[in-house]
Amino acid sequence: MKNSITLSLTRRRLLSAACSGIGLGAAAKLGMTSALARAAAETQKSSNRILVVVELSGGNDGLNTLVPYADDAYYKLRPRIGIPAKKLLKIDDHYGFSGGMKGFEQLYKDGKMAIVHGCGYEQPNFSHFTSMAYWHTAAPNSGEALGWVGRVADTLQPDGAQNFIINIDEAQSLAVNSRVHTPVVFDDPERFTRKGDAQVRPVFNEIADASAAANPAQKFLLDVARSARDASQQVREAWANYRTPVDYGIVPLGLNKVASLIEAGMPTRLYYTGYRHNAFDTHVHQSDVHARQLTYVADAIAGFMRDIERLGRADDVSLLIFSEFGRRAAENTSLGTDHGTANLMFAVGKHVKGGQYGTPSSLTELMPDGNLQFSADFRRVYATMIEGWLQHKDSAAVLREKFETFPIFV
Repeated sequence: MKNSITLSLTRRRLLSAACSGIGLGAAAKLGMTSALARAAAETQKSSNRILVVVELSGGNDGLNTLVPYADDAYYKLRPRIGIPAKKLLKIDDHYGFSGGMKGFEQLYKDGKMAIVHGCGYEQPNFSHFTSMAYWHTAAPNSGEALGWVGRVADTLQPDGAQNFIINIDEAQSLAVNSRVHTPVVFDDPERFTRKGDAQVRPVFNEIADASAAANPAQKFLLDVARSARDASQQVREAWANYRTPVDYGIVPLGLNKVASLIEAGMPTRLYYTGYRHNAFDTHVHQSDVHARQLTYVADAIAGFMRDIERLGRADDVSLLIFSEFGRRAAENTSLGTDHGTANLMFAVGKHVKGGQYGTPSSLTELMPDGNLQFSADFRRVYATMIEGWLQHKDSAAVLREKFETFPIFV
């Protein structure tokens, strides 16, 4: 019994030291074994890891993002909007990115991008709102109230922590809804402050000490108020001090704001941002609009990766890119595509083992309604990010079910 208690205390001391930034030399002075010292190093390394989730709202057309140009069925299904092979950025003898996606092409060829084919779920829903809710909660057809990113935060930091989640948007996403964490949500950093008349604003800055609260409810409200005040000030200062030579392109997707906060040392582990306003809902005259949007996405993602490298944080950051559904395999009569099913997901980062994963959906064996058959539950990719990147080995605690992971991370 004594030995087990000693080991438990030693491990606790070690992990506490690791989380406080104490190196292995200091750990050795605490009487740690080499095995426990290695565990401390892994704990410290994983505690620095940041996940950035990028949402492409509206249902991005995966078939015209990564084009299976060697498959004749693609051009039969899309005789007018299919992208000719000569206009693609070919990554192998079967696939090529849309012509403006040079940023994605380079990331893939550098081995920093994993492409997962055929992502979807059983009984797909074709409503933007409903399907996105399923992806946000990782719980199709369930009515789940908490977001999967919020549940990740609750699992990684069950006691809560200030600024653990940041959502860059006009309103909070369901994906970051958490039981114990209050996400920081903003769009324009310069205007991120509590609103009110000039006479009232000074009161906002005079928040009573939470320790003097009369009851737990009042303490909670005071803590939230102080956290919001402090976070808004930190965000404004980070953005005001941020300078970068990196070009993010025309639509930065909020990723330059993420970079500014990482540079400022925010303790955030989970960022959520995206291309908003159903931009990828390309029912009509898709080709030119969609190609431009893909160029913007590729430029922003590649720019962010260069900026993170410049900041010396490339080892700490990975991205996940998704859309709520794909498009139908065949083009429609309006030179666009309608809501579909299976789609691509992308993981990007220095520690990503680049390549293609999963089984591509067949273009000749379609569902009765003309949609692609999905081959990988999208939650497998979520599980991969949770376990492979964030180093939380029990993704089922977040996803409420065990999903097989992909060997994406090295």
